[in-house]
Amino acid sequence: MNLTLTAQVALIAAGVIFLWALLLGVWKYAAIMRSETGQAHVYVDIAHRAALMYSFATALLAAFAQFSAWSTAVNMVALIVVLVFFVGAIASYCLHGLRRDTTNQFHPASPSLTASMVALIIGEVGGSAVILAGFIVEQAGTWG
Repeated sequence: MNLTLTAQVALIAAGVIFLWALLLGVWKYAAIMRSETGQAHVYVDIAHRAALMYSFATALLAAFAQFSAWSTAVNMVALIVVLVFFVGAIASYCLHGLRRDTTNQFHPASPSLTASMVALIIGEVGGSAVILAGFIVEQAGTWG
């Protein structure tokens, strides 16, 4: 079976994000070992867990895209939007972990932070919904 271009890109991205998560696990372990409290900075921990979850979410999107009724262009745009937000979130967590500048990036709240979170919600949920809808439409055509 040949994979669609969108599924290929998604699986490659899932693999890269997964390797990133594993390396973040090394950072987390090293931070735990150096810490007097036996804990890594909260954002090192968040980055590690988020990258693991996003890697598997991206692999799931690959499966949906592979069997989607939508065109490659529609699936690819939706995937790229989701990936930009996944990678951006992990990168921001890494930055906070590296800087050790906060334990809550949402405090204090600001209009720009609120706007970026609304964009993230629309991008991640919307892009994923587009790909899932394409999968559902394609599968519905096979129902007796």
